[in-house]
Amino acid sequence: MASEAVKRILEAEAEADKRSAEARTKADGIVTEAERKASIAVQKRLTDAKTEMSKLREENRRKLEEYSDKAEKSCSEKLSELEKTADSNKPKAIEAIISEYFS
Repeated sequence: MASEAVKRILEAEAEADKRSAEARTKADGIVTEAERKASIAVQKRLTDAKTEMSKLREENRRKLEEYSDKAEKSCSEKLSELEKTADSNKPKAIEAIISEYFS
């Protein structure tokens, strides 16, 4: 009877060890799979962030080009206005210089 009880205890311990090892293996598999999925998710987010950054850079480049074009056009218009004003004032300036020094 005692030997039967010892046999059952040993079988139960062996079964517990076996189940514990299986649980450890399963837990390790779950952790490994979670790490793999997390790594994939991180890589996807990095890729998405790089894509978004590229879009933002392109949009900023386009806006800068538009701003530069507008600024250049505005400067050209102002320069043209100044040249017209200078051209229209040339005769008066020449007359003023001549009358100042030769009168």
